[in-house]
Amino acid sequence: MQLLKNWIDGVPQDALNGRSFESIEPATGQPHARVPDSDSSDVEQAITAAQRAFPSWSERAAADRSHLLHTVANGIEARFDEFVEAESRDNGKPISLARNVDIPRAIANLRFFANAILHESSEFHRAGTGSSSDHSWHTTIRRPIGVVGCISPWNLPLYLFTWKIAPALASGCTVVGKPSELTPLTAYLLGEVTEEVGLPAGVLNIVHGLGTAAGQPIVTHPETRAISFTGGTQTGATIAREAAPHFKKLSLELGGKNPSIVFADADIPAAIAGTIRAGFTNQGEICLCGSRLLVEHSIFDEFVGRFTEGVKALRVGDPNEPTTEIGALISEEHLQKVSHFVTNAQEEGGDILCGGSRVSPEGRCQDGAFFQPTVISAPSPDCRIQQEEVFGPVVSVIPFRDEAEALEIANGVRYGLAASVWTNDLSRSHRFAEQLEAGVIWFNCWMLRDLRVPFGGLKQSGVGREGGWDALRFFTEPKSVCIRFDPNPEKGER
Repeated sequence: MQLLKNWIDGVPQDALNGRSFESIEPATGQPHARVPDSDSSDVEQAITAAQRAFPSWSERAAADRSHLLHTVANGIEARFDEFVEAESRDNGKPISLARNVDIPRAIANLRFFANAILHESSEFHRAGTGSSSDHSWHTTIRRPIGVVGCISPWNLPLYLFTWKIAPALASGCTVVGKPSELTPLTAYLLGEVTEEVGLPAGVLNIVHGLGTAAGQPIVTHPETRAISFTGGTQTGATIAREAAPHFKKLSLELGGKNPSIVFADADIPAAIAGTIRAGFTNQGEICLCGSRLLVEHSIFDEFVGRFTEGVKALRVGDPNEPTTEIGALISEEHLQKVSHFVTNAQEEGGDILCGGSRVSPEGRCQDGAFFQPTVISAPSPDCRIQQEEVFGPVVSVIPFRDEAEALEIANGVRYGLAASVWTNDLSRSHRFAEQLEAGVIWFNCWMLRDLRVPFGGLKQSGVGREGGWDALRFFTEPKSVCIRFDPNPEKGER
């Protein structure tokens, strides 16, 4: 049993109340760590440490902050296998996914923002109409906003934790971060790395605990100037409501019900492989997953048949096995939620084309939270399986007749995070780029990311954008500075 601690002011420590709780390994159903059950007193201590560290950290040269972020990335690389194993064990994801995606992306996040702050530029405007009273220079300077709260989810634990803390630290802010209580391991290891590489005390504080006990105090504390949160839409609404009286800046990356839209002119083998990947990567537990598959009517039966056969071939099993493609869901509770969605879809008239049941792999994972990758033929665009976020290995399929109906179905949900479109018609691609209600749109691919571009959703998929300059701007406040000057001063004596 691994005993985890908070990292506050550069020191590992237990929750001040002395309480802790068990963390369950999803693949086995067995406890594997004890986590500090922190509350507002720990948050208060962390915010005080962050306030104390802010003046010196914010005034450090960008090159110094950049160097320290690179050393943190180096520290993760030096313990790469340990981070990979911890991420897979904590989350239930295949170890190959943690090795090839999660931990490399966490390192990339730190390096990207470490480099980005070395290329910062300012806006400058020169005004003047001929009259000396009108001549002025106008420039914009940005200053770090202060102490910020970064609250990350359980599906991509270190990947999304670093996606928040890297731009915050690079901008000169100090951070109080709370990882999900379901996946605390790699955040704890990150705390160890920051101590090993000499990140100044109080610059990054990591508080473990439940959302209501540890997350809420971060949101409501008057000294956290901005909150970056990734998670469910309902929780995001609560955060927005509680942060509003304090006029905090908010970045909320929330839920999605993303369509994968396949036209008859698409490269069909590529579309099948791409939509399977979009639907079932990380057990479907990614906000960007294409959980709705819309297929043009003329190819619907053939495409869905081949798609379903491909889904049946996905290997479900022990995350430690290198050939495993579908690991465990995050918890038994979440498995029951996914199972309920499938049952409800049947009750509404949907047909299960494959999957739909729990899986019990042999060996150490026989009691784990495994669920078959599932394909459901949806009875209508308005049914629950087409409207609500399942966040599991479940894809619902539905036909469409033409572009107009495809857009109507795709946009007919309360979410607007992402979409993928599979077509070889360039004009159609331009039309859909304009008309799809989604913050991220891929054509003939899925999850092809560039860290320079803004990331976020429309409608109930969130507020604000992460990534690139948008992330750095979020953690700073702009100041407009005007300097008036006389272009023709009177000549004085030398």
